[in-house]
Amino acid sequence: MVLMAPRSALRSLVTDLVTTSVIALVIFGVMVGLKTDTIPGGLALTPRWLAALEIVAVVVVGRLILHLTWWRRKPGAGASWVPAGIATGWTQGIALLAKVARPALLVFALTLPFLPFTDRYLLDLSILVLTYVMLGWGLNIVVGLAGLLDLGYVAFYAVGAYSYALLAQNFGWSFWLCLPVSGILAAFWGIILGFPVLRLRGDYLAIVTLAFGEIVRIVLLNWYWFTGGPDGLSGIPRPDFFGLPFDRAPGGFADTFGIEYSSLHRIVFLYFLILALALLTNYVTMRLRRLPIGRAWEALREDEIACRSLGLNTTTVKLSAFATGAMFAGFAGAFFATRQGFISPESFTFTESALVLAIVVLGGMGSQMGVVIAAVALIGGFEVFREFAQYRMLIFGLAMVLIMIWKPRGLISGRVPSIFLGARKPVSGDLVSQGEGH
Repeated sequence: MVLMAPRSALRSLVTDLVTTSVIALVIFGVMVGLKTDTIPGGLALTPRWLAALEIVAVVVVGRLILHLTWWRRKPGAGASWVPAGIATGWTQGIALLAKVARPALLVFALTLPFLPFTDRYLLDLSILVLTYVMLGWGLNIVVGLAGLLDLGYVAFYAVGAYSYALLAQNFGWSFWLCLPVSGILAAFWGIILGFPVLRLRGDYLAIVTLAFGEIVRIVLLNWYWFTGGPDGLSGIPRPDFFGLPFDRAPGGFADTFGIEYSSLHRIVFLYFLILALALLTNYVTMRLRRLPIGRAWEALREDEIACRSLGLNTTTVKLSAFATGAMFAGFAGAFFATRQGFISPESFTFTESALVLAIVVLGGMGSQMGVVIAAVALIGGFEVFREFAQYRMLIFGLAMVLIMIWKPRGLISGRVPSIFLGARKPVSGDLVSQGEGH
Protein backbone atom coordinates (compact mmCIF):
# COMPACT_ATOMS: atom_id res chain seq x y z
CA MET A 1 0.00 0.00 0.00
CA VAL A 2 2.87 2.34 0.73
CA LEU A 3 4.42 1.76 -2.69
CA MET A 4 1.20 2.06 -4.63
CA ALA A 5 0.81 5.78 -4.01
CA PRO A 6 4.19 6.70 -5.58
CA ARG A 7 3.55 4.28 -8.45
CA SER A 8 0.13 5.77 -9.04
CA ALA A 9 1.57 9.29 -8.94
CA LEU A 10 4.36 8.30 -11.33
CA ARG A 11 1.86 6.65 -13.69
CA SER A 12 -0.28 9.79 -13.62
CA LEU A 13 2.77 11.97 -14.28
CA VAL A 14 3.89 9.86 -17.24
CA THR A 15 0.36 9.86 -18.68
CA ASP A 16 0.16 13.64 -18.37
CA LEU A 17 3.55 14.16 -20.05
CA VAL A 18 2.69 11.79 -22.90
CA THR A 19 -0.63 13.58 -23.44
CA THR A 20 1.15 16.92 -23.37
CA SER A 21 3.71 15.76 -25.95
CA VAL A 22 0.99 14.46 -28.29
CA ILE A 23 -1.03 17.71 -28.07
CA ALA A 24 2.11 19.82 -28.55
CA LEU A 25 3.17 17.70 -31.53
CA VAL A 26 -0.25 18.12 -33.17
CA ILE A 27 -0.16 21.90 -32.67
CA PHE A 28 3.48 22.66 -33.46
CA GLY A 29 3.79 19.96 -36.08
CA VAL A 30 1.41 22.00 -38.23
CA MET A 31 2.50 25.47 -37.14
CA VAL A 32 6.27 24.96 -37.16
CA GLY A 33 6.94 21.56 -38.73
CA LEU A 34 5.52 22.56 -42.11
CA LYS A 35 6.53 25.81 -43.81
CA THR A 36 5.04 27.14 -47.03
CA ASP A 37 7.45 28.63 -49.57
CA THR A 38 6.46 30.50 -52.71
CA ILE A 39 7.75 28.87 -55.87
CA PRO A 40 7.01 29.51 -59.55
CA GLY A 41 3.55 28.20 -60.19
CA GLY A 42 2.34 27.84 -56.59
CA LEU A 43 3.42 26.88 -53.08
CA ALA A 44 5.72 24.20 -51.73
CA LEU A 45 5.81 22.63 -48.24
CA THR A 46 9.20 22.52 -46.54
CA PRO A 47 9.35 20.11 -43.58
CA ARG A 48 11.04 21.33 -40.39
CA TRP A 49 10.37 18.43 -38.05
CA LEU A 50 13.52 18.97 -35.99
CA ALA A 51 12.41 22.49 -34.99
CA ALA A 52 8.94 21.20 -34.10
CA LEU A 53 10.39 18.38 -31.98
CA GLU A 54 12.64 20.86 -30.16
CA ILE A 55 9.63 22.98 -29.22
CA VAL A 56 7.70 19.88 -28.10
CA ALA A 57 10.65 18.90 -25.90
CA VAL A 58 10.69 22.37 -24.32
CA VAL A 59 6.95 22.13 -23.61
CA VAL A 60 7.28 18.68 -22.01
CA VAL A 61 10.24 19.76 -19.87
CA GLY A 62 8.36 22.86 -18.78
CA ARG A 63 5.36 20.76 -17.86
CA LEU A 64 7.59 18.43 -15.83
CA ILE A 65 9.13 21.38 -13.98
CA LEU A 66 5.67 22.66 -13.11
CA HIS A 67 4.73 19.21 -11.74
CA LEU A 68 7.86 19.07 -9.59
CA THR A 69 7.67 22.62 -8.26
CA TRP A 70 4.59 24.81 -8.75
CA TRP A 71 1.88 22.14 -8.67
CA ARG A 72 3.46 20.09 -5.89
CA ARG A 73 1.32 21.19 -2.91
CA LYS A 74 0.31 19.49 0.25
CA PRO A 75 -3.34 18.43 0.57
CA GLY A 76 -5.40 21.15 2.20
CA ALA A 77 -2.72 23.77 1.72
CA GLY A 78 -5.16 26.17 0.11
CA ALA A 79 -5.05 28.09 -3.15
CA SER A 80 -1.82 29.94 -2.42
CA TRP A 81 1.55 28.28 -1.94
CA VAL A 82 3.09 31.50 -0.58
CA PRO A 83 2.74 32.13 3.17
CA ALA A 84 0.75 35.22 4.09
CA GLY A 85 3.74 36.90 5.73
CA ILE A 86 5.93 36.44 2.66
CA ALA A 87 3.13 37.66 0.37
CA THR A 88 2.66 40.78 2.49
CA GLY A 89 6.40 41.44 2.57
CA TRP A 90 6.61 40.95 -1.20
CA THR A 91 3.78 43.45 -1.74
CA GLN A 92 5.38 46.04 0.54
CA GLY A 93 8.75 45.51 -1.13
CA ILE A 94 7.26 46.04 -4.58
CA ALA A 95 5.51 49.19 -3.34
CA LEU A 96 8.78 50.55 -1.91
CA LEU A 97 10.64 49.73 -5.12
CA ALA A 98 7.95 51.45 -7.18
CA LYS A 99 8.13 54.50 -4.92
CA VAL A 100 11.87 54.78 -5.57
CA ALA A 101 11.60 53.86 -9.26
CA ARG A 102 9.01 56.50 -10.17
CA PRO A 103 11.25 59.58 -9.76
CA ALA A 104 14.22 57.70 -11.25
CA LEU A 105 12.22 56.74 -14.33
CA LEU A 106 10.91 60.30 -14.67
CA VAL A 107 14.43 61.74 -14.56
CA PHE A 108 15.60 59.14 -17.09
CA ALA A 109 12.68 59.93 -19.41
CA LEU A 110 13.36 63.68 -19.24
CA THR A 111 17.07 63.29 -19.99
CA LEU A 112 16.88 60.44 -22.53
CA PRO A 113 17.17 62.62 -25.70
CA PHE A 114 20.37 64.21 -24.35
CA LEU A 115 22.19 61.03 -23.31
CA PRO A 116 25.27 60.14 -25.40
CA PHE A 117 23.96 56.73 -26.52
CA THR A 118 20.57 58.06 -27.73
CA ASP A 119 20.03 57.89 -31.50
CA ARG A 120 17.13 58.20 -33.94
CA TYR A 121 16.13 54.54 -33.54
CA LEU A 122 16.00 54.71 -29.75
CA LEU A 123 13.95 57.93 -29.85
CA ASP A 124 11.44 56.42 -32.29
CA LEU A 125 11.14 53.30 -30.13
CA SER A 126 10.67 55.45 -27.01
CA ILE A 127 7.91 57.44 -28.72
CA LEU A 128 6.16 54.20 -29.66
CA VAL A 129 6.44 52.83 -26.10
CA LEU A 130 5.12 56.08 -24.58
CA THR A 131 2.18 56.01 -26.99
CA TYR A 132 1.19 52.56 -25.76
CA VAL A 133 1.79 53.63 -22.15
CA MET A 134 -0.68 56.46 -22.67
CA LEU A 135 -3.19 54.11 -24.31
CA GLY A 136 -2.70 51.61 -21.49
CA TRP A 137 -3.34 54.27 -18.84
CA GLY A 138 -6.46 55.39 -20.68
CA LEU A 139 -7.82 51.84 -20.97
CA ASN A 140 -6.87 51.23 -17.34
CA ILE A 141 -9.63 53.67 -16.35
CA VAL A 142 -12.25 51.54 -18.09
CA VAL A 143 -10.88 48.06 -17.35
CA GLY A 144 -8.72 48.47 -14.26
CA LEU A 145 -10.73 51.00 -12.24
CA ALA A 146 -14.31 50.58 -13.48
CA GLY A 147 -14.05 46.86 -14.30
CA LEU A 148 -15.64 47.22 -17.76
CA LEU A 149 -14.01 44.88 -20.31
CA ASP A 150 -13.54 46.97 -23.46
CA LEU A 151 -12.27 45.16 -26.58
CA GLY A 152 -12.99 48.05 -28.94
CA TYR A 153 -10.71 50.68 -27.42
CA VAL A 154 -8.89 51.14 -30.73
CA ALA A 155 -12.07 52.74 -32.13
CA PHE A 156 -11.53 55.85 -29.96
CA TYR A 157 -7.88 55.87 -31.01
CA ALA A 158 -9.05 55.94 -34.64
CA VAL A 159 -11.61 58.70 -33.95
CA GLY A 160 -8.88 60.91 -32.51
CA ALA A 161 -6.52 60.26 -35.42
CA TYR A 162 -9.11 60.88 -38.15
CA SER A 163 -10.51 63.92 -36.33
CA TYR A 164 -7.12 65.60 -36.33
CA ALA A 165 -6.33 64.61 -39.92
CA LEU A 166 -9.66 65.85 -41.35
CA LEU A 167 -9.73 69.09 -39.35
CA ALA A 168 -6.13 69.92 -40.17
CA GLN A 169 -6.49 69.17 -43.88
CA ASN A 170 -9.93 70.65 -44.56
CA PHE A 171 -9.94 73.63 -42.20
CA GLY A 172 -6.26 74.31 -41.68
CA TRP A 173 -6.47 73.97 -37.90
CA SER A 174 -3.20 73.66 -36.00
CA PHE A 175 -2.28 70.64 -33.92
CA TRP A 176 -2.79 72.52 -30.65
CA LEU A 177 -6.35 73.43 -31.64
CA CYS A 178 -7.16 69.95 -32.98
CA LEU A 179 -5.78 68.12 -29.94
CA PRO A 180 -8.57 69.02 -27.46
CA VAL A 181 -11.20 68.69 -30.18
CA SER A 182 -10.00 65.16 -30.98
CA GLY A 183 -10.25 64.22 -27.32
CA ILE A 184 -13.74 65.70 -27.01
CA LEU A 185 -15.00 63.89 -30.11
CA ALA A 186 -13.53 60.59 -28.89
CA ALA A 187 -15.20 61.12 -25.48
CA PHE A 188 -18.48 61.78 -27.27
CA TRP A 189 -18.18 58.45 -29.08
CA GLY A 190 -17.32 56.84 -25.75
CA ILE A 191 -20.67 58.04 -24.41
CA ILE A 192 -22.40 56.74 -27.54
CA LEU A 193 -20.85 53.33 -26.92
CA GLY A 194 -21.71 53.49 -23.23
CA PHE A 195 -25.46 53.88 -23.63
CA PRO A 196 -26.17 50.54 -25.41
CA VAL A 197 -24.02 48.53 -22.99
CA LEU A 198 -25.34 49.90 -19.69
CA ARG A 199 -27.08 46.63 -18.84
CA LEU A 200 -24.33 44.33 -20.13
CA ARG A 201 -21.55 42.71 -18.15
CA GLY A 202 -18.63 40.39 -18.65
CA ASP A 203 -18.48 38.48 -21.93
CA TYR A 204 -21.53 40.25 -23.38
CA LEU A 205 -19.95 43.64 -22.79
CA ALA A 206 -16.73 42.44 -24.42
CA ILE A 207 -18.59 41.21 -27.51
CA VAL A 208 -20.46 44.50 -27.98
CA THR A 209 -17.33 46.64 -27.57
CA LEU A 210 -15.48 44.35 -29.99
CA ALA A 211 -18.28 44.83 -32.51
CA PHE A 212 -18.14 48.60 -32.00
CA GLY A 213 -14.43 48.64 -32.83
CA GLU A 214 -15.02 46.62 -35.99
CA ILE A 215 -17.94 48.86 -37.01
CA VAL A 216 -15.74 51.95 -36.77
CA ARG A 217 -12.98 50.29 -38.81
CA ILE A 218 -15.40 49.14 -41.52
CA VAL A 219 -16.98 52.59 -41.73
CA LEU A 220 -13.53 54.14 -42.16
CA LEU A 221 -12.80 51.52 -44.82
CA ASN A 222 -15.95 52.09 -46.88
CA TRP A 223 -16.66 55.83 -46.44
CA TYR A 224 -14.26 56.59 -49.27
CA TRP A 225 -15.06 60.22 -50.11
CA PHE A 226 -14.74 61.27 -46.46
CA THR A 227 -12.00 59.08 -44.94
CA GLY A 228 -10.10 58.02 -48.06
CA GLY A 229 -11.18 54.41 -47.60
CA PRO A 230 -8.40 51.82 -47.77
CA ASP A 231 -6.08 54.45 -49.29
CA GLY A 232 -6.16 56.40 -46.04
CA LEU A 233 -5.24 60.04 -45.56
CA SER A 234 -1.79 61.33 -46.44
CA GLY A 235 -0.09 64.68 -46.18
CA ILE A 236 -1.26 65.22 -42.60
CA PRO A 237 0.37 68.40 -41.24
CA ARG A 238 3.28 67.91 -38.90
CA PRO A 239 3.27 69.62 -35.52
CA ASP A 240 5.23 72.81 -34.99
CA PHE A 241 6.74 74.42 -31.93
CA PHE A 242 3.98 76.96 -31.27
CA GLY A 243 4.11 78.28 -34.82
CA LEU A 244 7.79 77.56 -35.53
CA PRO A 245 8.20 74.82 -38.17
CA PHE A 246 11.07 72.34 -37.95
CA ASP A 247 12.71 73.16 -41.30
CA ARG A 248 15.72 74.99 -42.71
CA ALA A 249 13.75 78.04 -43.87
CA PRO A 250 14.22 81.41 -42.19
CA GLY A 251 11.86 81.76 -39.27
CA GLY A 252 12.03 78.07 -38.48
CA PHE A 253 12.82 76.50 -35.13
CA ALA A 254 16.60 76.31 -35.68
CA ASP A 255 16.84 79.81 -37.19
CA THR A 256 14.77 81.42 -34.41
CA PHE A 257 16.88 79.92 -31.60
CA GLY A 258 20.16 80.37 -33.47
CA ILE A 259 21.15 76.69 -33.53
CA GLU A 260 22.29 74.41 -36.32
CA TYR A 261 19.45 72.65 -38.12
CA SER A 262 19.02 68.95 -37.44
CA SER A 263 16.31 66.52 -38.45
CA LEU A 264 16.35 65.21 -34.87
CA HIS A 265 14.78 68.43 -33.56
CA ARG A 266 11.32 67.34 -34.68
CA ILE A 267 11.82 63.82 -33.27
CA VAL A 268 12.92 65.19 -29.89
CA PHE A 269 9.93 67.53 -29.87
CA LEU A 270 7.58 64.62 -30.62
CA TYR A 271 9.20 62.64 -27.81
CA PHE A 272 8.63 65.39 -25.25
CA LEU A 273 5.12 65.94 -26.60
CA ILE A 274 4.01 62.32 -26.07
CA LEU A 275 5.84 62.27 -22.73
CA ALA A 276 3.85 65.32 -21.61
CA LEU A 277 0.58 63.77 -22.83
CA ALA A 278 1.35 60.49 -21.03
CA LEU A 279 2.23 62.29 -17.79
CA LEU A 280 -0.98 64.32 -18.09
CA THR A 281 -2.95 61.08 -18.47
CA ASN A 282 -1.28 59.62 -15.40
CA TYR A 283 -1.82 62.76 -13.31
CA VAL A 284 -5.50 63.06 -14.22
CA THR A 285 -6.08 59.35 -13.61
CA MET A 286 -4.47 59.43 -10.17
CA ARG A 287 -6.39 62.56 -9.20
CA LEU A 288 -9.70 61.12 -10.39
CA ARG A 289 -9.04 57.90 -8.48
CA ARG A 290 -8.95 59.85 -5.22
CA LEU A 291 -12.10 61.82 -6.05
CA PRO A 292 -15.64 60.49 -5.46
CA ILE A 293 -15.96 59.54 -9.12
CA GLY A 294 -12.83 57.38 -8.90
CA ARG A 295 -14.06 55.61 -5.79
CA ALA A 296 -17.39 55.10 -7.57
CA TRP A 297 -15.52 53.39 -10.44
CA GLU A 298 -13.81 51.05 -8.00
CA ALA A 299 -17.10 50.33 -6.23
CA LEU A 300 -18.65 49.48 -9.59
CA ARG A 301 -15.77 47.14 -10.35
CA GLU A 302 -16.11 45.27 -7.07
CA ASP A 303 -19.92 44.86 -6.97
CA GLU A 304 -22.43 46.66 -9.18
CA ILE A 305 -25.41 45.60 -7.06
CA ALA A 306 -23.80 46.94 -3.88
CA CYS A 307 -22.88 50.07 -5.81
CA ARG A 308 -26.55 50.65 -6.66
CA SER A 309 -27.64 49.90 -3.11
CA LEU A 310 -25.41 52.75 -1.92
CA GLY A 311 -27.39 55.16 -4.09
CA LEU A 312 -24.79 55.60 -6.83
CA ASN A 313 -26.06 56.23 -10.34
CA THR A 314 -24.37 53.42 -12.24
CA THR A 315 -25.39 54.95 -15.57
CA THR A 316 -23.37 58.08 -14.84
CA VAL A 317 -20.48 56.08 -13.41
CA LYS A 318 -20.19 53.85 -16.49
CA LEU A 319 -20.57 56.68 -18.98
CA SER A 320 -17.95 58.77 -17.19
CA ALA A 321 -15.50 55.87 -17.30
CA PHE A 322 -16.06 55.26 -21.02
CA ALA A 323 -15.84 58.97 -21.84
CA THR A 324 -12.68 59.60 -19.81
CA GLY A 325 -10.84 56.59 -21.19
CA ALA A 326 -11.93 57.44 -24.74
CA MET A 327 -10.75 61.05 -24.36
CA PHE A 328 -7.17 59.99 -23.69
CA ALA A 329 -7.34 57.55 -26.61
CA GLY A 330 -8.41 60.50 -28.78
CA PHE A 331 -5.40 62.52 -27.62
CA ALA A 332 -3.11 59.58 -28.46
CA GLY A 333 -4.79 59.19 -31.86
CA ALA A 334 -4.20 62.85 -32.72
CA PHE A 335 -0.54 62.45 -31.80
CA PHE A 336 -0.29 59.26 -33.87
CA ALA A 337 -1.69 61.03 -36.92
CA THR A 338 0.65 64.01 -36.71
CA ARG A 339 3.64 61.79 -36.05
CA GLN A 340 3.00 59.41 -38.95
CA GLY A 341 1.73 61.94 -41.46
CA PHE A 342 -0.42 59.14 -42.90
CA ILE A 343 -3.25 57.05 -41.44
CA SER A 344 -5.42 54.26 -42.80
CA PRO A 345 -7.95 51.80 -41.33
CA GLU A 346 -5.22 49.14 -41.26
CA SER A 347 -3.61 50.99 -38.35
CA PHE A 348 -6.70 50.48 -36.16
CA THR A 349 -7.43 46.77 -36.21
CA PHE A 350 -8.51 44.54 -33.34
CA THR A 351 -4.86 43.56 -32.83
CA GLU A 352 -4.18 47.03 -31.45
CA SER A 353 -7.01 46.72 -28.92
CA ALA A 354 -5.77 43.28 -27.90
CA LEU A 355 -2.23 44.59 -27.45
CA VAL A 356 -3.32 47.51 -25.25
CA LEU A 357 -5.56 45.21 -23.21
CA ALA A 358 -2.66 42.76 -22.79
CA ILE A 359 -0.52 45.62 -21.48
CA VAL A 360 -3.18 46.51 -18.89
CA VAL A 361 -3.81 42.91 -17.79
CA LEU A 362 -0.17 41.83 -17.66
CA GLY A 363 0.87 44.97 -15.81
CA GLY A 364 -1.89 44.55 -13.24
CA MET A 365 -5.36 46.02 -13.67
CA GLY A 366 -5.52 49.34 -11.86
CA SER A 367 -1.73 49.66 -11.55
CA GLN A 368 -0.12 52.64 -13.28
CA MET A 369 3.46 51.41 -12.83
CA GLY A 370 2.46 47.95 -14.03
CA VAL A 371 1.25 49.41 -17.33
CA VAL A 372 4.64 51.07 -17.85
CA ILE A 373 6.54 47.84 -17.17
CA ALA A 374 4.26 45.79 -19.43
CA ALA A 375 4.43 48.35 -22.27
CA VAL A 376 8.24 48.42 -22.15
CA ALA A 377 8.38 44.61 -22.05
CA LEU A 378 5.86 43.99 -24.85
CA ILE A 379 6.69 46.82 -27.26
CA GLY A 380 10.42 46.71 -26.58
CA GLY A 381 10.33 42.92 -26.74
CA PHE A 382 8.76 43.01 -30.19
CA GLU A 383 11.77 45.01 -31.37
CA VAL A 384 14.26 42.69 -29.67
CA PHE A 385 12.73 39.64 -31.37
CA ARG A 386 12.27 41.34 -34.74
CA GLU A 387 14.92 39.06 -36.27
CA PHE A 388 12.84 36.04 -35.18
CA ALA A 389 9.69 37.18 -36.93
CA GLN A 390 8.45 33.62 -37.49
CA TYR A 391 8.51 32.80 -33.77
CA ARG A 392 7.86 36.24 -32.29
CA MET A 393 4.14 35.81 -31.62
CA LEU A 394 4.74 32.26 -30.38
CA ILE A 395 7.36 33.48 -27.90
CA PHE A 396 5.16 36.27 -26.58
CA GLY A 397 2.14 34.02 -26.35
CA LEU A 398 4.17 31.59 -24.25
CA ALA A 399 5.51 34.46 -22.11
CA MET A 400 2.00 35.74 -21.41
CA VAL A 401 0.80 32.25 -20.44
CA LEU A 402 3.72 31.89 -18.02
CA ILE A 403 3.06 35.31 -16.49
CA MET A 404 -0.61 34.50 -16.04
CA ILE A 405 0.37 31.27 -14.26
CA TRP A 406 3.01 32.94 -12.11
CA LYS A 407 1.24 36.25 -11.46
CA PRO A 408 -2.45 35.79 -12.39
CA ARG A 409 -3.35 39.30 -11.20
CA GLY A 410 -0.56 40.97 -13.18
CA LEU A 411 3.03 41.95 -12.50
CA ILE A 412 2.00 44.48 -9.84
CA SER A 413 -1.11 43.19 -8.11
CA GLY A 414 -0.84 45.20 -4.88
CA ARG A 415 -2.90 48.37 -4.51
CA VAL A 416 -2.67 51.50 -2.42
CA PRO A 417 -6.11 52.35 -0.97
CA SER A 418 -7.78 55.58 -2.06
CA ILE A 419 -8.90 56.18 1.54
CA PHE A 420 -6.87 54.94 4.47
CA LEU A 421 -6.87 55.19 8.24
CA GLY A 422 -3.63 56.04 9.98
CA ALA A 423 -0.87 55.24 7.46
CA ARG A 424 -1.05 54.58 3.74
CA LYS A 425 0.14 51.04 3.02
CA PRO A 426 -0.18 48.71 0.04
CA VAL A 427 -2.72 45.89 0.00
CA SER A 428 -1.92 42.43 -1.35
CA GLY A 429 -3.52 41.37 -4.61
CA ASP A 430 -5.19 38.45 -2.80
CA LEU A 431 -7.24 40.92 -0.79
CA VAL A 432 -7.90 43.12 -3.81
CA SER A 433 -9.55 40.21 -5.59
CA GLN A 434 -11.99 39.90 -2.69
CA GLY A 435 -12.95 43.55 -2.82
CA GLU A 436 -10.90 44.57 0.22
CA GLY A 437 -8.50 47.44 0.61
CA HIS A 438 -10.38 50.03 -1.38
